[in-house]
Amino acid sequence: MKNVVSRERRMAAATCKKMRTLRSITNSHAYSKTSIILDATKYIDELKHRVERINQEIAMAQNSTCQKSCPVQLRVEAQDKGFVIKVFSERCCGGLLVFLLEAFEELGLDIFQARVSCSEGFLFEAVGVKDDQGSSECLNVQDIERGVWKAIQNWSNQVKERT
Repeated sequence: MKNVVSRERRMAAATCKKMRTLRSITNSHAYSKTSIILDATKYIDELKHRVERINQEIAMAQNSTCQKSCPVQLRVEAQDKGFVIKVFSERCCGGLLVFLLEAFEELGLDIFQARVSCSEGFLFEAVGVKDDQGSSECLNVQDIERGVWKAIQNWSNQVKERT
């Protein structure tokens, strides 16, 4: 009986120490285990968003040759059941919309809602969801960014060939 009680105390002390560590790492001011874990979950989500932003910056840097020839800005954000895709350019981008829609089709991404403006530049905002009938592979922000940057590059190359 004595061993069981001391083992339980050791386990409780170890759990308490781990919760204090988790609380300090996540800058949580909570005291209950549940609240500390919820704060840790929020902290992990914040870190995921930071990683996504950093990956976007990396993708933009890798595609700087495209950005120099066609100053297009891209932002892809993950949402609960899909992605928000925003493409913006200060100049008119005739034909770019077709390339973007073809890219979404290749990715198996269905556009749930979209807004396009071609007055005073080019603005495309869309909410896309993975096509359920397509392959079973999951899409992530980087996959969509690569596909859209490829479409932008193809469009840019076509524009260069015409001029």
